[in-house]
Amino acid sequence: MTEITRLFDFPYYQLEKHNLDKALTTKYNGEWKSISTQEYINKANAISRALLKLDIKKDDKIAVISTNNRTEWNIMDVGILQVGAQNIPIYPTISANDYEYVLNHSESLYCFVSDDEVLQKILKIKDKTHLKDVYSFDHIEGCKHYSELFEIGKDESTQPEVESRKDAVKPSDLATIIYTSGTTGRPKGVMLSHDNIVSNVLASEKRIPLDSGSAKALSFLPVCHIFERMILYLYQYSGMEIYYAESIEKISDNLKEVKPHVMTAVPRLYEKMYDAIYAKGKELSGIKKMLFYWAINVGLQYEPYGANGWWYEKKLSIARKLIFSKWQIGFGGNLKIMVSGSAALQTRLTRVFAAAGLPIMEGYGLTETSPVVSVNDKRNGGFRIGTVGKIIDKVEVKIAEDDEILVKGPNVMIGYYKDPEKTATVMTGDYFHTGDKGKIDSDGFLSITGRKKEMFKTSGGKYVIPALLENELKQSLFIEQIMVIGEGEKMPAAIIQPNFEFIKDWIDRKGKDVNKDNASIANSEIVIKRIQKEINKCNANFGKWEQIKRFELTPDVWSIDGGHLTPTMKMRRDVIKNIYKDLYDKIYHP
Repeated sequence: MTEITRLFDFPYYQLEKHNLDKALTTKYNGEWKSISTQEYINKANAISRALLKLDIKKDDKIAVISTNNRTEWNIMDVGILQVGAQNIPIYPTISANDYEYVLNHSESLYCFVSDDEVLQKILKIKDKTHLKDVYSFDHIEGCKHYSELFEIGKDESTQPEVESRKDAVKPSDLATIIYTSGTTGRPKGVMLSHDNIVSNVLASEKRIPLDSGSAKALSFLPVCHIFERMILYLYQYSGMEIYYAESIEKISDNLKEVKPHVMTAVPRLYEKMYDAIYAKGKELSGIKKMLFYWAINVGLQYEPYGANGWWYEKKLSIARKLIFSKWQIGFGGNLKIMVSGSAALQTRLTRVFAAAGLPIMEGYGLTETSPVVSVNDKRNGGFRIGTVGKIIDKVEVKIAEDDEILVKGPNVMIGYYKDPEKTATVMTGDYFHTGDKGKIDSDGFLSITGRKKEMFKTSGGKYVIPALLENELKQSLFIEQIMVIGEGEKMPAAIIQPNFEFIKDWIDRKGKDVNKDNASIANSEIVIKRIQKEINKCNANFGKWEQIKRFELTPDVWSIDGGHLTPTMKMRRDVIKNIYKDLYDKIYHP
């Protein structure tokens, strides 16, 4: 049996252990098309042979930019890594200027793009980079198609050289550079070795309660992010069939078509799923509507392992039969587990989805830790709501005196590319400084309590942790996004993007005299008063110095394209503050 020590070992292990007919499946022109494990390997080898003919040497860099996850990405990944080169994945949503920076900083020689939109961005800056050529996965006039590499690599006489290159790749060798979408400044290139990611896959797999070789996974989080990329290797290792969702918009249709057993997402998507379910419930009438709201209330009280007692469990079984069973059908009918990462998951979502038989296992990690540090596991008492689970095997976590989470283990990055000074600032010996604050309880569960850098002092010298207030308030159906401000000011305040869709429904249901365009909603005294109730409810849980004294609503939706959010949906705090300088001044300098 193949020993897995490098990333390209995963498909060979799958071939020996599971040999799937449908290893990777993507929808093209409305039709799902699959390739087997053997075809996956054959195509990756053809890519490797072609790269040799293109004179790709060990440690050369090749960029891959794909709008959607797709089979071609995996084939390119293995083909690149087998020859000792590095795969440089790039977010499709960044600007042409950021493309230029990443391509030049990484010294990428070739670039593979998914579609015309990405291609046009690349063509704008190609002459300012080291790129020798650009290939596309879609057929685009005037651009080389990636299948040309299969023709170049058709001659199998150079396969012994590919094998020689593979044998020369050591577990400690650099596999990839992932440019993090920093909330401030230029992106940092995180260097991850084969062993960094392989160790994380093997340790994380023990927390996935599915039978090897008999499950389907639906993938849609960007594979350029280490979370989804690691998960894809994990799926391959576990012999799962991988299906790539068409888009976030079509996720509901794809769930019903594929009927997956597992999927991963970020909290924002789970919020949207819940909101969509809740909106459908509001359309019901009579006894059906009453039962829907009753089931939701039962769900919001959920505790695992029967902790609420037999009477609660009896009500839960009725709620599952009458209401939650329909949710399960909406998710395809086979979903056993969902995993959440990247940001804090609201506990109300953890409770209600677990009650519905669709448990979300929240985890914690960073790009620099390949990424998983801890994750919940519903087996053996390993699931605790409000935590990010127990630490995975071979990883050590230490809580510093200032509550910062420090991580040590085989998953910790090599360092930041071309930036030893920056690397030195985040390492103390073998421990990586995460910048997150946390605590570990007596049972070993890790909780995240805030972000070290985002903690600020008011002018009165009192510390405020924005994340605690933000996470509490994001549980309100009236609030889509919220940023707590007040560094150096006399009091904490907030800039809020209302949940426009929910509020429009609320206006109709309550018969409120408010125009339903976003600007009118953001300026409506009726809406402002209603959101003030949410603020008051939150403030009751915090000390006087922490409480939000004022807030302003924004008329537009915060987005990646608008610059408010990073590609992983984190707030760009400095950008948001700058965009809404008028609202900031209205609060503090009227």
